[in-house]
Amino acid sequence: MSLPGYPPLRAVMFDLDGTLVDSAPDLACAANRMLAALGMAECDPALLSTYIGKGIPRLVERTLAGKLDGEADAALMARALPLFEQFYGQESGRRTTLYPGVLEGLELLAREGLRLACVTNKAERFTHALLAHMGLAHFFAVVVGGDTVANKKPDPLPFRHACERLGVAPGEALVVGDSRNDVAGARAAGCPVICVPYGYNEGEAVEALDSDAIVASIVDAARMVIASRAVSAEAPERSGRAARA
Repeated sequence: MSLPGYPPLRAVMFDLDGTLVDSAPDLACAANRMLAALGMAECDPALLSTYIGKGIPRLVERTLAGKLDGEADAALMARALPLFEQFYGQESGRRTTLYPGVLEGLELLAREGLRLACVTNKAERFTHALLAHMGLAHFFAVVVGGDTVANKKPDPLPFRHACERLGVAPGEALVVGDSRNDVAGARAAGCPVICVPYGYNEGEAVEALDSDAIVASIVDAARMVIASRAVSAEAPERSGRAARA
């Protein structure tokens, strides 16, 4: 794969939940513990997985309201959010698993010399802890959480901030994600973007997103990046040979 209109890739920025790790079971457990503590009925974990993507406060509000576009009473939110954070701090990592191909893909990219970042809407303290627990922390030169900068994805600011810290231009940094948050934020930041099909796209089909490609796994994403860099490296050499001829 090549990415027409973009310079050669120097970095890759990954979403976390639904892209690198399947964290829905732990998030659902924390959400249901919160509901129980509030005297409310538990929610189907499959439905709760569709609420993931806009950060913990929005997940809590959707859980309380029982719908994707729901709103919760401010006083109830004030009681619920600290409970969720307490319970998620206890549950995070217990049931979370890596998606197939994640370790192999990250290792391929690291050997290729690309700089890697994790850009997520999960709060930084939970992100760093989960990356360490899952054995991924050493891959990432930069971690941008949902509270690192003023705005979360789909705002482009998290991606722009990560690019600045990585020392690359946005067009040189590929975004790999699973949702409209990633695609819209990447497009607005000026980054190429590809998606995996297995994540938490708030109930929306990943095929509906304006990504540059859909790949089956992170290892497939890594192979695509490496192939793209090879094509970019060959182009000046072909031009040079043509000029000499």
